[in-house]
Amino acid sequence: MKAIWNGEIIAKAAISDLIRIEGNWYFPPKTLEWQYFEESDHHTNCPWKGLASYYDIVVNGRTNDFGAWYYEEPKAGSIDRVGHDFSNYVAFWNGVEIVE
Repeated sequence: MKAIWNGEIIAKAAISDLIRIEGNWYFPPKTLEWQYFEESDHHTNCPWKGLASYYDIVVNGRTNDFGAWYYEEPKAGSIDRVGHDFSNYVAFWNGVEIVE
């Protein structure tokens, strides 16, 4: 599976390495092309997963504000609910395509 934005592959992983949560594919941190990611100060809170932190995605001079998110420390019980430790796994939105 690949995450693509602005014509570049920003993450690539075997489907067996991904975790699917609420319709979103979460990529392991080691599969990201880190040169395209910048820490953001944006955060949101999920009632059952906890505090989400965000990355801005910067590719070829364009910025996708808050285009990727992750849970550094998932809320108690959420890992059991998902069935996998998804700490620091990264999901995408805001125009990022996930393709096989």
